[in-house]
Amino acid sequence: MTDHYIRLDNLAVGYQGKALIHDINIGINKGEIVTLIGPNGSGKSTILKSITRQLKWIAGNVFYDDTSLLQLSYKEMASKMAVVLTERIKTEYMTCHDVVAMGRYPYTGRLGILTAKDEEIVEEAMETVHALELGNCNFNEISDGQRQRILLARAICQEPEVMILDEPTSFLDVKHKLELLSILERMVREKHITVIMSLHEIELAQKVSDKVMCVKGETITHYGQPEDVFTEPIIRELYEIENGYFDPLFGSMELPKIEGNPKILVISSGGNGIPIYRKLRKEQIPFIAGILYQNDVDYQVAKVLATQVIEETPFEEISERAYEEAIKAVQMCDTVIDAGVQIGSANRKLLDIIEEAKRLGKI
Repeated sequence: MTDHYIRLDNLAVGYQGKALIHDINIGINKGEIVTLIGPNGSGKSTILKSITRQLKWIAGNVFYDDTSLLQLSYKEMASKMAVVLTERIKTEYMTCHDVVAMGRYPYTGRLGILTAKDEEIVEEAMETVHALELGNCNFNEISDGQRQRILLARAICQEPEVMILDEPTSFLDVKHKLELLSILERMVREKHITVIMSLHEIELAQKVSDKVMCVKGETITHYGQPEDVFTEPIIRELYEIENGYFDPLFGSMELPKIEGNPKILVISSGGNGIPIYRKLRKEQIPFIAGILYQNDVDYQVAKVLATQVIEETPFEEISERAYEEAIKAVQMCDTVIDAGVQIGSANRKLLDIIEEAKRLGKI
């Protein structure tokens, strides 16, 4: 028996016999959320379509619970694996209820007649995605976001062991992105379903995933836990970021800092400075931040957006070096902003720096 529930073994995927991505060796445990991230066109959808056998593999194999997927019939796969891809499905005049009910077809007879139990499962799936009110609506006449929720309900209806989703949060507003991912997370934890999906929103992928797969070029560049993958160098290289910065602590992207002679000194702590830093950057004003302890949340953003950061070792009293550097900054800048710094025994010298700024009429 394999140690993994799903295993991609030397898999090569592509089109017309030509491998676009090769040597994919990935193990996925039961009840995990595995997310594929990477630039547009990197091959995330190609991998997902290959896992679901919608594309013929170029080489290698995919094992499901130690059995090659090639040994499973499509009906067997449909009872174990639900798929939500980005392609439009042909629904003609089907209602949303009809589309969701398609998820029960692997369990019905040749005539596709739903039992009372099937209908109950359809209703429960639609209620899970908060789409009961859409039941009688024409599927082609609802919004893209509503369609995405209906397709998720169809997948839930299959009562699968594995769900494959290609960009499931596309077309959804923030509320429904969070709602959809919460539904998937709950299904994983409560029903031990395995989820494999692609996401563009890396900040959400960082928070919801158990494992992350980075897709770029001809290979999988990284595969592992979010804390190992979501580092600034890996994300910068993966997306070839040259005009910004990924902050792994906050899981957010920051625009590049404004270079030039700093006009403003921002004195802050405990997150008070972050909105000011971002506003100054937006207004194209170079600034200095300090004195900041290296474990302060302000420090994490300041080191990205500030022209200069005056820093200090955590839990230490402000040194003469940092104090003199801050006094020079007060004298050099046109304005000093006190963002509401919290004063304690270790950073009491900040009071002297603020007093100096007041004396010079710069606060």
